[in-house]
Amino acid sequence: MRRALPLLSAALLLAGCGSGEATFGGPTGSAAGPALVCDAPPEAPSTPLSFTADDLPEPMPAEPATVPATIRTTCGDIELELEAALAPQTVASFAFLAEQGYWHDSPCHRLTTSGIFVLQCGDPTGTGRGNPGYGYGIENAPADGSYPPGTLAMARTMDPDSNGGQFFIVYADTQLPTDGGGYSVFGAVTDGLEIVEALAAQGARGGSDGAPAQPISILSVDVED
Repeated sequence: MRRALPLLSAALLLAGCGSGEATFGGPTGSAAGPALVCDAPPEAPSTPLSFTADDLPEPMPAEPATVPATIRTTCGDIELELEAALAPQTVASFAFLAEQGYWHDSPCHRLTTSGIFVLQCGDPTGTGRGNPGYGYGIENAPADGSYPPGTLAMARTMDPDSNGGQFFIVYADTQLPTDGGGYSVFGAVTDGLEIVEALAAQGARGGSDGAPAQPISILSVDVED
């Protein structure tokens, strides 16, 4: 399977994540960013949940227009507002996967700190190659390719119908390609963006694009009914 990445430039495609050890349980930080306290990440699922095209839920209804959600991580909670009216299929899938526990104990596998500024999560395997077993098309992608801080968007391959389980959080102004349709924006961070900013201050393993030097895993995702 191909990796779902929020940038199509071949120069930034990762063949694999770097390796290294991190210290847990105490504050990390530097003059470049705030301190961050993270728990040790759990073991990733040995057999991630998998679904079929028949499991893809129907798009969300027009009301309510927004839906609150919370990503609970080993570094703290990230609060979200999901744009159900603007990205009904994406939000419906996100809510379904959250309810099923698809992301329980899944590591965020990619941090970029140059050119584009995102934390990418949502693959229970932690490889960047995992998906829930179904895919769907692009919704609510910015026509100008502009993704401001706090944007929550779906990662995909070059296939415009490859949205699935991987998503990314933008922590600084980012410009992404519009060729192929762009990337579905389905929400925004309302609280906890400082967690991502602090991770970014720690950098990525092996350079400016790789696994976060400070590991972070999703413990659960809750979407309000």
